[in-house]
Amino acid sequence: MLIERGIRTHEKWTRNTLDISAVPILKQENHLPVLVDVSHSTGRKDIIVPCTKAALAAGADGIMVEVHPDPLSALSDPKQQLSINEFIHFWEQIKDSSLFYHNQPRDSDL
Repeated sequence: MLIERGIRTHEKWTRNTLDISAVPILKQENHLPVLVDVSHSTGRKDIIVPCTKAALAAGADGIMVEVHPDPLSALSDPKQQLSINEFIHFWEQIKDSSLFYHNQPRDSDL
């Protein structure tokens, strides 16, 4: 499995810069599943939904999201972690987008 976690740039709005173009390139160049860590690559939970949608639209096989019962008491990266309730809201938005199921094999593909 390969995981896109963002790249360091001079841009200061996010922790790293999420390189969406890496997803289709990695999928073309190898047989491994490609995941995108939207928490680490952005460092901001307020933009996790659109970044997740972009990753899935680019062909990511899955995503990683940091979740903590009490993000403010987390030992690291509290600003990028979702609470349980925030995760439930996030998940509903992703499910409703239909992008999550876009990359799943159809019965006819098996």
